[in-house]
Amino acid sequence: MRRVASTAVAVVLLAAMLTGCGGKDLDDPRQVVISLFGAMERNDQSALIGILDMAELMKTRNEDYAVQTSNPRSFTSPDQILKDLTEDGKTKQLWFKHQRIVNTAEIMDDVAMVEVTFVDKEASRGYRTKFGLHKINGKWRIYSFKTVQDSDG
Repeated sequence: MRRVASTAVAVVLLAAMLTGCGGKDLDDPRQVVISLFGAMERNDQSALIGILDMAELMKTRNEDYAVQTSNPRSFTSPDQILKDLTEDGKTKQLWFKHQRIVNTAEIMDDVAMVEVTFVDKEASRGYRTKFGLHKINGKWRIYSFKTVQDSDG
């Protein structure tokens, strides 16, 4: 009986530590973006649900929500977005073929912009983006992926 109680206490403490770490990451917009790439790499759709504002991402209609293209894709369900960002999804494949550099965050009250540079080493080209984040229930969530400019060299 004593062993079962010790094991239960250990499990509760471990869960509390893991919950605390996850929550802390969502207090810093830059860490949220880093967590996004980690979740994408692990194909962890559950983690993505806690990082993304799916409703806002689905509102993008006239331009692609994550990939610069002449034929914008629009998504009608969170499941479509999760599939696009994991496994063989188009956005994951495009983003992960480039080096990803998470730069600085600009925070203005409950809205933040985190600059991310995607570097195509073969073409000697970089693509600067700014991911938009806003607070929902006190936690930062990504609501947009917007290409700012591409640069040679």
